[in-house]
Amino acid sequence: MAMFSRNRVPSGGALSRNAATARAETTVAWGDGFGRFATRCIQIIAVLIVVAVAVVAITHVSLVFIPVTLALILACAIHPFLAWMRRHGLPSMLATWIALFSILIVIGGLTTLIVWAVEAQWDSLVQNVTDGVNQLEGYFNQLPANLISQKNLHDAQNAILGFLTSAQFGRGALAGVGAAAEGVTGLFLTIVTLFFFMKDGPKIWGFLLRPLHGETYHRALRIGEKTVSVLGGYVRGTAMVAAADAVGIGIGLAIVGVPLAFPLAVIVFITAFIPIVGAVLAGVLAALVALVTNGPFAAVIVIAIVVLVNQLESHLLQPQIMGHSLNLHPLVILLALAAGSIIGGIVGAVLAVPLAATAWGIVTVWNAETGGPFATRAAEEVPPARG
Repeated sequence: MAMFSRNRVPSGGALSRNAATARAETTVAWGDGFGRFATRCIQIIAVLIVVAVAVVAITHVSLVFIPVTLALILACAIHPFLAWMRRHGLPSMLATWIALFSILIVIGGLTTLIVWAVEAQWDSLVQNVTDGVNQLEGYFNQLPANLISQKNLHDAQNAILGFLTSAQFGRGALAGVGAAAEGVTGLFLTIVTLFFFMKDGPKIWGFLLRPLHGETYHRALRIGEKTVSVLGGYVRGTAMVAAADAVGIGIGLAIVGVPLAFPLAVIVFITAFIPIVGAVLAGVLAALVALVTNGPFAAVIVIAIVVLVNQLESHLLQPQIMGHSLNLHPLVILLALAAGSIIGGIVGAVLAVPLAATAWGIVTVWNAETGGPFATRAAEEVPPARG
């Protein structure tokens, strides 16, 4: 009877050996090449599911996500000025109010200037672009071989005119901060969030990091520092590069004698915030206006001017001004622009590249050793929780 019981009920040692054997077999099954490949596939699927859920959530709360993201970008851009005022003895609250009003005055002034300068000549610009496309169509029809079909030209014309005359372009290009949301609520949320980011940014980040400790905590500090550095450098650098492009191309158009030079320079400035695609679009519009008003030779000169300015920007201005803030391959930028345009239209295209640059910057500092001043201040204001 005792023998029967021993056979039916294994001892604790036998159970342990059986469990260890099962674990060893599982390890062997998942430890070979195919098992590791399957593990990576499962991980990739899990990451894609998380990304898909995040994208769906963002599209449903865009009224919150876009203003908060814009506020974060503007706060990062103004951070050096804010830190400078605090280092020179200004109270934190006073420095915050000065920085906030500075941003509102600059953006409001630029928006007013753009609307005032472009609104009166916008219809003429659209008409010249239309005439330019029609004139190109006539040139192509005279070629011995039908290199470009009439349908392709009509599609290009409809795409350009649809972009120029759409309400979305008008809001995105001329309404400044108001384009971040679909009404006063979004604008108000942007301003309020921007105020608190400037006033208590490190403290807010430190509060969010309180559940973390050890290496995870220090890694999060590095992420915060890198985010401020990349977003701030991107906005400040892009604004300076855009201004240089607008001035260079605007002067070139004025020398050639192309009318509507100032509205075209404004479009160059606005589209410069969309890398690669913006420069191409601005060059096409300028060339079409020159073609209609000054003839084919002037259009070729305008194209040469746009190419020259863009080459100077790519090889001289961007490396010197932006440094590594936009250290992304052009293919990555194009894919980010496509994804941002699908999700959020023009606003999504503008935000996609700095967010992609920030994500890549976070990857580069994931295993770095220390953070910078922003991270240090966050660590001092809210110490990490200890497990």
